[in-house]
Amino acid sequence: MNNKFERETGILLHISSLPSKYGIGTFGKEAFKFVDFLSECKIKIWQILPLNVTSYGDSPYQSPSSRALNFYFIDFDILNKKGLLFKEDYTHLNFCSKETRVDYGMLYEKKIPLLKKAFSRFDVEDAEFKNFVDNNQDILDFSVFMTLKEKHNMKPRNEREEKYKFYSKETIKEFLNQNYNDVLFYLWTQFECFNEYFDLKKYAKSKHIKIMGDIPIYVSYDSVEVWKHPEIFDLDEHRNMINMAGHPADVFSKEGQLRGNPLYNWNYLKATNYEWWLNRINYSFKLYDYLRIDHFRGFSAYFSIPYGDKNAFRGKWVKGPGIDLFKNILQLPIVAEDLGLLDDAFYEFFRKTGYPGMRLVNQAFDYEGRDGYWRPSNYTENYFAYSSTHDSNTLLGLIKQKKKKKKEYEMLYRILKDECEILNVKYDVKNDKDAVLKCIELILASDSRTSIIAMQDLLRLDDKARMNFPSSIGSQNWTRRINKRNLNNNLDFIKEFLKKNIKKYDRT
Repeated sequence: MNNKFERETGILLHISSLPSKYGIGTFGKEAFKFVDFLSECKIKIWQILPLNVTSYGDSPYQSPSSRALNFYFIDFDILNKKGLLFKEDYTHLNFCSKETRVDYGMLYEKKIPLLKKAFSRFDVEDAEFKNFVDNNQDILDFSVFMTLKEKHNMKPRNEREEKYKFYSKETIKEFLNQNYNDVLFYLWTQFECFNEYFDLKKYAKSKHIKIMGDIPIYVSYDSVEVWKHPEIFDLDEHRNMINMAGHPADVFSKEGQLRGNPLYNWNYLKATNYEWWLNRINYSFKLYDYLRIDHFRGFSAYFSIPYGDKNAFRGKWVKGPGIDLFKNILQLPIVAEDLGLLDDAFYEFFRKTGYPGMRLVNQAFDYEGRDGYWRPSNYTENYFAYSSTHDSNTLLGLIKQKKKKKKEYEMLYRILKDECEILNVKYDVKNDKDAVLKCIELILASDSRTSIIAMQDLLRLDDKARMNFPSSIGSQNWTRRINKRNLNNNLDFIKEFLKKNIKKYDRT
C-alpha cells in the first residue's frame, strides 16, 4: 500500500477545458479562480491531463515531446501585464467557432502569430531566460525539432529534407547558426509556459491543493525523442517502426486499436538501468504532486502489432519490464491506470508496486452479480475511485445510453439503489440527474483512498461533454471546454453539494 496518499477528494478538469475568451483554457485568471473554487469546497486534488504539446489528432497522449509544455496554455492577459502584448493585439480576435469546443486549427492560425509578436518584444538577454536556455538541453532539443518542423511545413520527421531526418551534432550546430532566432522563439514559449504554470502551482500549494499530473506511456513517432534517441525505441536501421503500440480486438473495437506509437527497446533500456524512464518520472514530479501513469498494463505486457497492418489481428502480447523498472521508485506517489485487459501476471506486478489503482463507478451498472468488481461497496483504500474519465462517457451520458434499452436502464437503478443501501447512502433519486449525483456520493462514501469527480459529472452533462472517444479521430475529441455561463449558474449548487458530502464522508 502506498502511504503517500490520504483520504481525499479531487476534481478532474484539464487546463484546456477551463473557461476562456481566447479559445482554450490557459494558466491565467480562470485557472486561479478554479483553485479558489477547489479550496472553498475542501477539494485537495486537481487532476489534469498531460500538459504536453499536442500533435496528431490534438491528443495530449500524442506529443512531439515528453517534456515540453503546451504553449497554447500561455495566457494573453499575463503577457499583457508583462508588456509583451497590448490589448488591441488580441481582444478583437475570435479564437473559436463554439464556446464549448477548442478549435485547434484557429488557434494555430491566430495564437502562434500573437506569441511570435510577444516574443519580438521580449528581451532575449534576460538573465533568467539565458539561464533557462543554458540548463534545459531537452527543451533546446524540442525547440530545434519544432523549428525544423516549421521549416518543413510541419511535416513529420521522416518527410524532411534528407540531412534533417536524423539527428547529428554537426547538422544541428549548422541549423542553429542559421535559424537561432526561430529556435529562441520556441525556447521562449517554454520559458513562459513554465513560469506561468509554476506560478499557478505555487498558488495552488498556498491553498493546500495538490496537482495530479498524467504521463502517457508512449511518445509520438514524430517526436524529439525518436529523432534524437532512436536507440530507446523498436526501430530498424532506417529509424522506421518495426512494430507499433495498439490494443487487441474487443467489444469496443472489432478490429482492435492501432495507436501508432513506437514501442520501446526494453533490452536497451534495461542495459542502461532504465535511465530515460526514471529521468522522465522524476522530471514529472518537478511539475506535479501526484502522478498518474497511463496504460500501466503496458509495463507488465504490451500489445505489439506489426507496423503497417490495418488492424490488430496479428498483434501479440510481449512481456514488459515489470517491477524491475519501478523497484527504486516505489515510494513515489504514483497512481497506476490499471484498466483494460488484465491477467494474473499484471495483478502480481501491480501488487508488488503497492501503487493505488483506479475504479470507475460508471462501469458498476453492467452486471447484476454481487461479485461487483466495479461497485463502490467493494472499493478498498488502495484505489482512486472515479465518476468518469477522459476516455469514458459522462455519468449522465451513460444513463441516457442505457435508457434506450429498458432492461439495462432498470438494472442501473436497481444496482444504484442496492449500493446506496449497502453504503448507508440515502436513496432520494427522482430523475436521471439525481442519479448522477448519487453515483458521485457513492464514490465519496466508499472506502476508496481518494475520490476523483469529473467536472462534467458535477455539471451533470451528457455524452456531448465527454473528452475523448477512443479508437476515433474527430473534432469531438480532446476539444471539450466548460461553458462559463453554465458553470456560474450551477456553482452555488455544486459548492453546497461538495462541501456537504465531503464533510459527511470524512474526506476533509
